[in-house]
Amino acid sequence: MAEPVRRTPALDGRRVERAGITIVPAGSASRISLRGPAASLAALSKALGLALPERPKSSAAKGARAALWLGPDEWLVLDEENADLMGACARAGVLHSAVDISHRNTAIIISGPRAEDVLSAGCPQDLAPAAFPVGAASRTVFGKVEVVLWRTEASTFRMEVWRSFSDYAFTLLEAAARDPG
Repeated sequence: MAEPVRRTPALDGRRVERAGITIVPAGSASRISLRGPAASLAALSKALGLALPERPKSSAAKGARAALWLGPDEWLVLDEENADLMGACARAGVLHSAVDISHRNTAIIISGPRAEDVLSAGCPQDLAPAAFPVGAASRTVFGKVEVVLWRTEASTFRMEVWRSFSDYAFTLLEAAARDPG
């Protein structure tokens, strides 16, 4: 019997550590793109174990799970313990659309006192804490690719990017980190 194919993470072995900045691939996670009407929010929130955020640029997190608001009826839901998010949504029993995007996306963690500056090299979003505080999340661009950016701590960001663009995004972050600012 043939051995199963082992998927190599898109950014396997990549790491940048310079004065004031660390850039590393995030660990694996399950992800869904979730859409649903306002009438379904309570049941979906209960099924997922966290209140889906209802305000622009907001997020909600509980344990290893997070939901990022992307639009009036759209969320990116992540679980760093690779839980069955599709099954949880199916059990909600309400109108919604959930698409598993776990293998489409990957994530990069950008942290340190220079994180804002490094990200600003390719992102037009205002990342100042007053405009983009801890917990803020939004769909934006980085260089020439669409990403979802989430500020998880004062000096830490999680960038969700399509796997096929992850090398480009990481390389651009690496180049920005070389700039002493």
